[in-house]
Amino acid sequence: MNDPQIRAAVREDLPAIVTMLADDPLGAQRESPDNLSPYTAAFERMAGDPNQHQTVAVRGGRVVGVLQLTIIPGLSRRGSTRSIIEGVRVHADERGSGLGTLLIEWAIDESRRQGCQLVQLTSDVTRTDAHRFYERLGFEASHIGFKLSI
Repeated sequence: MNDPQIRAAVREDLPAIVTMLADDPLGAQRESPDNLSPYTAAFERMAGDPNQHQTVAVRGGRVVGVLQLTIIPGLSRRGSTRSIIEGVRVHADERGSGLGTLLIEWAIDESRRQGCQLVQLTSDVTRTDAHRFYERLGFEASHIGFKLSI
């Protein structure tokens, strides 16, 4: 199988990205692949922000993986810059192929290149397979996260 290309997402990638975001029990409840309007608006906002990196993995001309990397300058930790990895998905046909590892390694390398001292991510408490995956890559479950829908 040919190696995937990891590149910045373009608007034409949105249908494949949203389909992957919706392709699990949690995503199926909160994503709408049939209506791309809100995703297009969000993509345009992200495209105008140099700290947002919507990234895809492409193999054989097909988008097979996605993640969002956000760079956040801050004052805590002695003025450290951190990155947040969000929305990691691998197409069902590619799971177990090592593609997820390649995506996360890309995000860590890009975080270093951007001057980050810390990479963080959150994962829903029900995604136990994902938790094992992130721990295998060196991430530590060090905090409790909180969310408030508004």
